[in-house]
Amino acid sequence: MNPRTVFVTGTDTGVGKTVFSAALVAFLRQAGTNVAASKPLCSGGRDDARRLQEALGQRLSLDTVNPWHFRAPLAPLLAARREGRRVPLASVLRHLRQLQTDNDILVVEGAGGLLSPLGEGFTALELILALRAQPVIICPNRLGTINQILMALAALPSPTRHQTRVVLMEPKRSAMVHRLNHRYLADCLGARRVQPFPWLPEPHRLDQILGDPRARTVLAHWKPPLTGRT
Repeated sequence: MNPRTVFVTGTDTGVGKTVFSAALVAFLRQAGTNVAASKPLCSGGRDDARRLQEALGQRLSLDTVNPWHFRAPLAPLLAARREGRRVPLASVLRHLRQLQTDNDILVVEGAGGLLSPLGEGFTALELILALRAQPVIICPNRLGTINQILMALAALPSPTRHQTRVVLMEPKRSAMVHRLNHRYLADCLGARRVQPFPWLPEPHRLDQILGDPRARTVLAHWKPPLTGRT
């Protein structure tokens, strides 16, 4: 595993991957780290990629952050096929490995969930394994969270599964189920591997997120020197 490549995936679409990814990139850049970010495949718009570009301080072009984008709001593979296009795994890896080479840390954001089809014959899982990246699974903290997280972890091979971090996106008002979800997952996986990310009002401005001490505590787990230890 290459702990200097972080792959942010999720249990579904719209769970907070971009909020977390952009915050992590901005935090690392603020710490003086030579960080790059990529959402290699977008469909239904490029707003997520623009958030990452903003977090980078516009250091990379939008097409470098997001080389493949498609109009239809579908899984990227399906959206690409509607346009008669194909995205092979080798092309995506070539792009991401160049970013790995040119930067100290690379943050990659997937599209949809861990097993959503991204291109021809690959999902986020294949990218994680080929890049030897540390996975971070983002999931809203709500009823059903435990099952969703454990199913996502089950799809990852060992030892990657045992190096994966979980970030629970907290709701506006905490209830018993949210506290017990966190406690159970922390007991199962280890307290260091499960982090609650605080609820913050929309729009999620980067200065607001970085100014929140609870958010900074979570993001600090990826501050260099990074390690793959659990």
